[in-house]
Amino acid sequence: MKIGFSNERYLKMQSEHIRERIAAFDNKLYLEFGGKLFDDYHASRVLPGFQPDSKLQMLLNLKDQAEIVIVISAEDIENNKVRGDHGITYDMDVLRLIDVFSGFGLYVGSVCITKYAKQPSAEQFAKRLSDLGIKSYLHYSIPGYPSEVSRIVSDEGYGRNEYIKTERPLVVVTAPGPGSGKMATCLSQLYHEYKRGVKAGYAKFETFPIWNLPLKHPVNLAYEAATADLNDVNMIDPFHLESYGVTTVNYNRDIEVFPVVSAMFELITGTSPYKSPTDMGVNMAGNCIIDDEICCQASRQEIIRRYNKCLCDIKRYGESRDNKSKLEILMKQAGVTSNDRMVIGAALKKEKETGHPAAAIELPDGTIVTGKTSDLLGCSAAALMNALKTLANIQDEVKLISPTAIEPIQNLKTKYLGSKNPRLHTDEILIALSSSAATNPLAELALAQLPNLSGCEAHTTVLLSSVDEQVFKRLGVNLTSEPRYEVDGYYHKH
Repeated sequence: MKIGFSNERYLKMQSEHIRERIAAFDNKLYLEFGGKLFDDYHASRVLPGFQPDSKLQMLLNLKDQAEIVIVISAEDIENNKVRGDHGITYDMDVLRLIDVFSGFGLYVGSVCITKYAKQPSAEQFAKRLSDLGIKSYLHYSIPGYPSEVSRIVSDEGYGRNEYIKTERPLVVVTAPGPGSGKMATCLSQLYHEYKRGVKAGYAKFETFPIWNLPLKHPVNLAYEAATADLNDVNMIDPFHLESYGVTTVNYNRDIEVFPVVSAMFELITGTSPYKSPTDMGVNMAGNCIIDDEICCQASRQEIIRRYNKCLCDIKRYGESRDNKSKLEILMKQAGVTSNDRMVIGAALKKEKETGHPAAAIELPDGTIVTGKTSDLLGCSAAALMNALKTLANIQDEVKLISPTAIEPIQNLKTKYLGSKNPRLHTDEILIALSSSAATNPLAELALAQLPNLSGCEAHTTVLLSSVDEQVFKRLGVNLTSEPRYEVDGYYHKH
């Protein structure tokens, strides 16, 4: 794929900038980490060249200086809030994050339970952490937060919170998801540090919106599309413009809360170290774009994909968490329509020609291959096989898997597992291909092409099963579908 972002420059520049921010304070910095610390696939899609684990790799450059505090809201524990991408509750995700961070050699110092009000589930979770040998601290709900600054920054506010004991200069404060209380945790720690004579600092690390790109730059518009369920809006930072005469971009929630945060700083430290929300940030991603047009193109495609997903959600569930009207406005602002996604036109054309559901996959060199539903394969499985053949330079007429090898799988599905659909899904065709690879060198060659599908675009003319969607996701293929089912009906399995 064409590269528009220098990951190497990013890792170096970002690490250096955070070290400079640590040194600007009393060698103690609380860094609020927004978004995903690893597996940041949105960033890798809109900034081609950005690796999904870039932020994690950046932290590994600082691991001798850094420790991690994971924040979770007691309200989220009590309500069994689930993280959508992993399908597990926030409290279980805290344990998963500890395992992941520790597995990379990063030091997880403790867990902070915020908005604590003696919720039974939160108390049980704190006990479980204790039984596992994990330190945890309690931070309480503060009446009047965040507007009643004098109460918040007092012994009755932040002063009630337990002081989180930390050992290293850089304290990374992260969480399973938004609304966990990361900023409040950081400011509470500043209050306690200053009480102890330590002039600690606070900074924020959010990849998007990118502060030094224009407000309506496609990369920033793609961020709004990605957060259409949160109603985040990118805005010109008025505080930065007034203080420095420089136009920068931030988002509405940080701009709205900045006067309160600034007032808290003044009460805690005597003066605010920052004149704007942009000042608080440490993100260097905008300085590492090496080909703006490539990033613009990738971001426009992301906006189309987000809009398409919204339409599919409405078809499947009758509603979508994302704001459809907002996504339509973002499409207009980005100057794109669904016609700008080449695989959509190719898949629809194939369906019209054959009279069967079809799929199209755009390969790294721009070649588009298609596949249609047949007696043996679903359209996504057919397109996947054709894509592997093309990448391996195998002639289309060559049979990599014998129909006699597919038939037993179909019998298993229909006769023993109760399936009414005999056609093979993408996971089943890959298993069949793997079996053939043991005796067929060409099948082995085709199977070896799977990594080359990462970053490719795909579209199907019908909604796929969750099994097929997950296979494409694991392969790194950016999939979209027409918002309609192959067979009309009132009930469809997902």
